[in-house]
Amino acid sequence: MKRLSNIFVAAAVSLLLTGCGIYNKYEQKTPAPADAFGASQEINGATGETSIAQMSWREFFTDPLLQQLVEQVLANNTDLNSARIAVEKSEASLKAAKKAYLPSLFFSPQGTIASFDGGRATKTYDLPLQLSIDIDVFGSITNKKRAAKAVLLQAQMQQDAIRANLVSTTAQQYFMLQVLDRQLEILLMTDSLWNRSLETEKSLWENGKAYSTAVNQMEASYLSVKQQIVDTRRNIRSVENAICRLLAVTPQHIKREKWGSTVLHHAEAMGNDTERMFDTKYLKLGVPAMMLENRPDIRMANHAMEEAFYNTAAARSAFYPSITLSGAAGWTNNSGMGIVDPGKLLLSAVASLTQPIFARGRLNANKKIALLTEEDLQKKYVQTVINAGNQVNEAMADCMAAREKHTYYHRQVEVLREAYTGTHELMDNGKASYLEVLKAQESLLDAQLGEAMNMYDAAESVIALYIALGGGTE
Repeated sequence: MKRLSNIFVAAAVSLLLTGCGIYNKYEQKTPAPADAFGASQEINGATGETSIAQMSWREFFTDPLLQQLVEQVLANNTDLNSARIAVEKSEASLKAAKKAYLPSLFFSPQGTIASFDGGRATKTYDLPLQLSIDIDVFGSITNKKRAAKAVLLQAQMQQDAIRANLVSTTAQQYFMLQVLDRQLEILLMTDSLWNRSLETEKSLWENGKAYSTAVNQMEASYLSVKQQIVDTRRNIRSVENAICRLLAVTPQHIKREKWGSTVLHHAEAMGNDTERMFDTKYLKLGVPAMMLENRPDIRMANHAMEEAFYNTAAARSAFYPSITLSGAAGWTNNSGMGIVDPGKLLLSAVASLTQPIFARGRLNANKKIALLTEEDLQKKYVQTVINAGNQVNEAMADCMAAREKHTYYHRQVEVLREAYTGTHELMDNGKASYLEVLKAQESLLDAQLGEAMNMYDAAESVIALYIALGGGTE
């Protein structure tokens, strides 16, 4: 009967502790917004069996020189190294939390020399091994261990987020170098063409068929191209220096392929039509409901809620008693009633229970703070999902805008090139003014530079979409 009674008591205590939540495991219950990506049919419709986010950055970026550059950045970058150290610190804390279940063992020898009223000195000594173990009846150690694991997972997600950001930034800077090279190529070609136009106008002026004002305006336009060449070369140096900072190396030239020599992501986007690179039908997004699972910031927000959950459980555990078992074994010559030599073996064992009664409000305050922290992190998790969906929506919109503008830019360059050629021929035959030639050549240059920059904007939007979906972490 007594045994049955003990079983009922144990079951009741167990049920009570479970009801208090001090032993429950964390489950993610905070609902995410139902339509995090917005109402765009393009986003919900552009799906495939797998997501581009599941591609490693080596698969997504096919340029060998870019791959080599990203590898160097990931190997040398200071911020990523700091994130790695933070992970290792968290791993050390978790190991310590796991070992809290084990007993502590100390060797603490003591010796005393005492003399009373000038009498003979007595020498006593103790050579004990002291052992102490905390009994985790009310989940304090368990919850601290689980919270430490959640902290480690957050550190790992932070490391993944920094890695993805470095991959993205490096790729964007690399493509910026390529487009600047392309713009410099356009400017150098324009420089040669406009120089011939200037020489033609000078010849007409020398033969009395043009005014000096025409020559001056032609030369001013030509010199503006020279200035743009200088600015573009300076911008190239600036971007190279930015990449060197990511590499943690001194300023130097960055090797790169020519623009358009390699595809940005997968084989289906290959072909002479560069528009494929950022056409949404070639961008496999995956199942919409699962698209954001790979994002480090969302996973980190979830693990932050997990840590807060276990911290709250630990705050509740603090209201229950703590049980400690301790003991000592060793040699001593102090029997308590006199000094004996040689020493004898001494054994002792102590069990102690400490029940908090009044802790000046500290326990209640800790519990309230933990609960408020949980509430705050739940709202931040929802906001993180909203922000992620917004980024996906923005990146998709940028892709679609670049795709539409690409067609217009391409046709505009063709038309303006024909207009410039025709106008120049008319001027050579005295049937068009220099102002018409100036306008035609300046319009052509602006369209060519705009087309090149739109291609960069397209590449940047695809990279942004890849990262927004959680890519770049592996």
